[in-house]
This record gives sequence, structure tokens and C-alpha cells, in this order.
Amino acid sequence: PQEGTHGHVHFQEQLHDSAVMVTQDKDGHFLVKVGFLKILHKYEITFLLPPVPRLSMDICPLPVPSPNLRVITPVSLSVSPLSGHSVRCEYTAHKEGVLKEELLLAGHGPSHIKVTVQARVMGK
Repeated sequence: PQEGTHGHVHFQEQLHDSAVMVTQDKDGHFLVKVGFLKILHKYEITFLLPPVPRLSMDICPLPVPSPNLRVITPVSLSVSPLSGHSVRCEYTAHKEGVLKEELLLAGHGPSHIKVTVQARVMGK
């Protein structure tokens, strides 16, 4: 897997940020690891996706039935799709364990990419 870029997690109760790692698999999909989170807390996660040739500059989230993860803003970083996309989402840590939630991002064409957000959720 290709090592990607970094992002951050904003904690509601604490003032520090936690590192986010983004990696891309051979199929072009992404895994976003957000580290340790507390159960029953809501987090704002921001991460940067590197350029994806099959997506256009304007991307939008496709509807995915997950009440625990929702995209707030997908943003192209400049006038060129070669700059990548910054994605901000809201995540609710609803149970303990290693959790994975998926989101789909699409451009103007028929292509889309899958982004899996993985978090380690700890008890209170």
C-alpha cells in the first residue's frame, strides 16, 4: 500500500489533535486510521486524499446508510484535481473495539472511490 497523507481528529472535550494516517490500496481505495477514540463521543475528522485521476475536481459523498459517519465537506484543494481533496466528516464512536465505517466519494463521471475510516474505540 502507498503511504498517503496526514490529517487530524478534533476532540470535543480535549484541545489536542490526534494524527490520522491515510493509505491507498492497490484497487485505489483508501483506509483512514484515526487512532484511539472514546466510546459515545462525537468527533470531527479531517483528512487529505491524494490526487485521484478518475475523480473530477468537484466531488460529493454518495449516500451510505451509516448513522455513525457523515461527510461534512469534501473540498478540492485548488483549481486542479492534481492537488487532491480535503475531506471533513463527523464520526460517532458508538461501541467499543476496532470499528470500520465506509463512505463513497464520486465526481461527475460514473467512477467513485471507497474510503474506510477505522477507529479504535475505548470505553469511558
